[in-house]
Amino acid sequence: MTITPAHPAKSDQWTDARLLYALEEVVEREINRHLKVAKDWMPHEYVPWSEGRNFDGLMGGEAWDPEQSRVSEIGRIALVVNLLTEDNLPSYHHEIATLFGRDGAWGTWVHRWTAEEGRHGIVMRDYLLTTRAVDPVKLEQFRMAHMSEGFESDNAHSMLHSVAYVAFQELATRISHRNTGHQSGDPMCDRMLARIATDENLHMVFYRNLLKAAFEIAPDDTMCAVRDVVVQFRMPGHGMPGFERAAAQMAIGGIYNLRIHHDDVLQPVLRHLRVLDIDGLGPEGLKAQEELGLFMGGLDAEATKLDEKLEARRARIAARKAAAAG
Repeated sequence: MTITPAHPAKSDQWTDARLLYALEEVVEREINRHLKVAKDWMPHEYVPWSEGRNFDGLMGGEAWDPEQSRVSEIGRIALVVNLLTEDNLPSYHHEIATLFGRDGAWGTWVHRWTAEEGRHGIVMRDYLLTTRAVDPVKLEQFRMAHMSEGFESDNAHSMLHSVAYVAFQELATRISHRNTGHQSGDPMCDRMLARIATDENLHMVFYRNLLKAAFEIAPDDTMCAVRDVVVQFRMPGHGMPGFERAAAQMAIGGIYNLRIHHDDVLQPVLRHLRVLDIDGLGPEGLKAQEELGLFMGGLDAEATKLDEKLEARRARIAARKAAAAG
């Protein structure tokens, strides 16, 4: 794939303002495509309301107990992480509205994206509380702590970095939701998270197509942004209470780990855009492309080591169970 820049590609010419203007038509086209394929859905239809009952406190109901939850332990951990991530939507909206603007096609997308994302937190919380899947008091305490800290993007300094980040992050969120549903042990939970994951995938496609257009007009700058984002990537929920421990448990549980991050998040986007095969780059772009390739190779090797450790851990657990049964 050879890139021929549509305009002179000196880095100092591609300010955020010029990029926003240059990509406005692409954003409008992608919004129209998105609206044709996106399907409205009703959060209340994914919640088994008949299972709900009063909690203790003002309503004098029954206190929550872990035995009431039909969701697996790893499912509960991941559901809380995923919901708290969705809860910070006001901060995410602020970030992208500040960067992309609230007018024209960009503004239309910012508001549409926010409205669609809002459904996710609504349906997840309603499901979790109605089915008593998690401790409601701890959930609210975590929400207050997490949202009180707010969210500041690592990529707020650059429009291209932000577009590159969300192209990967939306896919990462989709994968996390789908794997959580599969591991939850509850078909209703799995169905709900599959619906959310469909939205996240459409959002990924929007940003991935936008990233493709950015490569066509500013290939060197876009390559540098993709390299930086991939190398420094972290999920938006990294600041929530207990995130590192929860992330480690989710890695062991096969919901999201380095292998999944490499194979199911980074590689699909890079491969679809043929990022490592782009020709016609300048010195800065070539350097970034080479460094990106080296990083991906190292990440693959690191993921393999982690896979081997997890397999050894599973073998030890199986051996102990076999010994105990014997």
